[in-house]
Amino acid sequence: MEELAIWAKVGKLVIMSTPTLYEWAGGEGAFQQLFRRFYDKVLRDELLGPVFRNMSPDHPRHVAHFVAEVFGGPKRYTGEDGGNHAIMIGHHIGKMLDEQKRKRWMQMLLETADEMGMPADPEFRSSMVGYLEWGTRIAVLNSQLKENPIDDTAPMPAWGWGETKGPYQPSGDAGTAAGGPGAATGGAGAPAAGS
Repeated sequence: MEELAIWAKVGKLVIMSTPTLYEWAGGEGAFQQLFRRFYDKVLRDELLGPVFRNMSPDHPRHVAHFVAEVFGGPKRYTGEDGGNHAIMIGHHIGKMLDEQKRKRWMQMLLETADEMGMPADPEFRSSMVGYLEWGTRIAVLNSQLKENPIDDTAPMPAWGWGETKGPYQPSGDAGTAAGGPGAATGGAGAPAAGS
């Protein structure tokens, strides 16, 4: 955690930590609730329902673990779920997702976050929306591929309160359809439509 120093009224230096996005969102329970409610809606949605019709009953839990870990939470996706970044990317390969599905996925997830009262302050929401926009756009690109562009050793993406560190690069050093914060990791792993 990044440390911030502030002065208390008694003149002593107090060290406080900036919470991770995971902590600010409300921790594990908030992510589990968000994705459980969200995927309940997705299954009833005319556009997205067919994409997720055959998803595992564990899918909402795995996605919650993935996003929570990306947002600075415990390593449950890579730990107890046995996942990694390449596995998440692999869920999108060949799904042939499109912009209409991506936008609907985003709209429904953000509506669900509002309905359950997730933090709505500009700093948190800009970070959350920034990651989801970035990740879902990369997921659409990866869904057009026939083979996974990254291997099992690629690190998990990590997202915090900061901004992206440069323009999108469709290929290059990372060697994949990746850019921004995931450039070093070989692409985004946001669970977009079809994850």
